[in-house]
Amino acid sequence: MSEQKLSRTVRVISPQGLHARPADLLVKAAKRFACKIEIVKGHERVDCKSILEIFTLAAVEGTVLVIEAEGPDAEAALVALAELFDNSFFEGQEHN
Repeated sequence: MSEQKLSRTVRVISPQGLHARPADLLVKAAKRFACKIEIVKGHERVDCKSILEIFTLAAVEGTVLVIEAEGPDAEAALVALAELFDNSFFEGQEHN
């Protein structure tokens, strides 16, 4: 029996879009899960565990993306990744 593919729609809310720091956080979070995770923007589909592929999406503020996950921990992965988007990758909460 194959695993069911789950999906969650998210929106990029950061004025800077999905730039280097959030993309890095997204990849690090995705790599904690065993499931296959992809991000879909229109007809583009990229591996969520590859920062270079995420950059190709050029996701600016307001971009709607679909996160798809398939595997044993797909539901947990979607919850964790959607939380990053919902909280604008916690930008402005860390000061170096």
